[in-house]
Amino acid sequence: MCGIVGYVGSRAAEELLLAGLSKLEYRGYDSAGISVMADGSIESVRAVGNLEQLTSAVEARQAAGGATATLVEAATIGIGHTRWATHGRVNEQNAHPHFDTADHVHVVVNGIVENYLQLRDRLIGDGATFTSETDAEVIAHLVASHLDGDLEQAVRDAFAELQGHFAFVAMTAEAPGLLVGARKECPLILGVGDGEMFLASAVPAFLAQTRRVQYVENDEIVAVRAEGATFTTPAGEPIEREVTTVDWDEETAEKGGYETFMLKEIHEQADAIAETIADRTVRDDGVDLDDLGALTDQQLRDAKRIVVVACGTSFHAGLIGRYAIEELARVPVDVEIASEYRYRNPIVGPGDLVIGITQSGETADTLAAMRLARERGATVLAITNIMGSQATRDADGVLYTRAGLEVSVAATKTFVCQVAVMYLLALRLAELHSTLDETRRVQLVGQLKQMPSLVDELLDGIDPVVEAIAEQVWEADFFLYLGRHAGVAVADEGALKLKEISYISTEAYAAGEMKHGPIALLSEQTPVVTVATDSPVLDKVISNMQEVRARGAFLVAVATAGNKTIGEQSDAVIEIPATDWILQPLLAVIPLQLLAYRIARRRGLNVDQPRNLAKTVTVE
Repeated sequence: MCGIVGYVGSRAAEELLLAGLSKLEYRGYDSAGISVMADGSIESVRAVGNLEQLTSAVEARQAAGGATATLVEAATIGIGHTRWATHGRVNEQNAHPHFDTADHVHVVVNGIVENYLQLRDRLIGDGATFTSETDAEVIAHLVASHLDGDLEQAVRDAFAELQGHFAFVAMTAEAPGLLVGARKECPLILGVGDGEMFLASAVPAFLAQTRRVQYVENDEIVAVRAEGATFTTPAGEPIEREVTTVDWDEETAEKGGYETFMLKEIHEQADAIAETIADRTVRDDGVDLDDLGALTDQQLRDAKRIVVVACGTSFHAGLIGRYAIEELARVPVDVEIASEYRYRNPIVGPGDLVIGITQSGETADTLAAMRLARERGATVLAITNIMGSQATRDADGVLYTRAGLEVSVAATKTFVCQVAVMYLLALRLAELHSTLDETRRVQLVGQLKQMPSLVDELLDGIDPVVEAIAEQVWEADFFLYLGRHAGVAVADEGALKLKEISYISTEAYAAGEMKHGPIALLSEQTPVVTVATDSPVLDKVISNMQEVRARGAFLVAVATAGNKTIGEQSDAVIEIPATDWILQPLLAVIPLQLLAYRIARRRGLNVDQPRNLAKTVTVE
């Protein structure tokens, strides 16, 4: 996820900006840049790659001497950015900061501007010249279009026209000594120093300079000067904001105040999903996958069969994707464990679309399966989180999950983003194959766009419920997870999380198959976790739940909010917000992540680095 740093004070801005950006490297990035201002002029330096490349570029400017070097040395105000690419390729032109046509307004942006295409067209019509492929650049031109000597008002006017989730900081040569930030869902935090102020996406960027902070809340504008900050609503109404002191070490700061990276990443899932779907769901009646690379709509349309190859958590995402694609697009889908597929002499070739799902893009078995399929004439699509990874080079096309850096070994936000991408692909295929009427497409696209807010709603309320359940079952030495339809894949993923981080023996099974063996494992000491969200097979799930309760097992159900029947059949219920049944797996997995987390923590285990596991499996 992108990182923002800003500084205004009396010290050299360039040095502080680079130091701040270095503390945000853990967020992941592919390019970086800074803009600094002095004597009514702004100088910008950007570079592709890690911060060493940016530092070298800054040093080269300094070594060249002249007016540019003098300006950089004199500057005591500036903004910096690390970019995780969403819109546009990884190159210097797409790196931040971005600026308007006259080079008067510079901005750094985190997040997505959903209506950037409409704004871009209008601004070009008004004479603006764009120099990048990004959605972020539109903010610089939009602020400039409203600027009439008052940067705060220009930012408020621009904010009113923007749609999406984002945070940005703007500065202009017309307002020396002033930075103006705005927040809509993405984080923005102020560091309060003595005669100096910092802005950042996260506390680590300025923790070495100050522990005094002010939090920018959602839908707020903040004007920052060396002597302090003023907060207003988008309408200009003043807001009082207290200064608080954080008592964090650097590691805690990187965790955003959460006790572990895993918990932090669970709570980042709404933002990660929003990043993944935003620009791809601009149309109300469909999905656009313009970043597929060389893979064309015609190739997607021509695919007679889809084969998903993946391992572990990614395999479970593929299973959910199979249900979505077959239900919505009516294309047959096989989901294969990559480590087995490559040795099976599989029947695959022209006319097949093979999808390799790999968080890292470096999973050895998945890469081998993708190569085998491509050698035999299949079209290969990679779904991955890492730009430039091997999977992106071995595939005909790529869909990125845009989850940002995931530190914890157990995948959480990368999994939900993989599922979100599979939904996007299912909807695109459905449109290409004309298997959904427009009303149904509009409904599903609209509900998918609501998913980030539903995830936030879910995470805001379920922790006490999950904690209470964990307290009752954490000492059990065996769990059974059950589901039907796409709920089987959710159960699989929930069971895997429990195995990974709590080391408890766990079985996941299709609920309809329980009486063919696993029911023999049940006793009064057995916790059974059932995915019982609303679906066409819910009555069958309820029947299986009754079989479980008849054996005296402790039954935990994940259910759709408002369904009282599930509560009557369960010992404990975790409710998720209502949405279309085909999309509910995206929400249903989150309580299972938290349940595994709370059980593991009660057992005193290191959830971020579980034993014997690695984040990226690059060997067989």
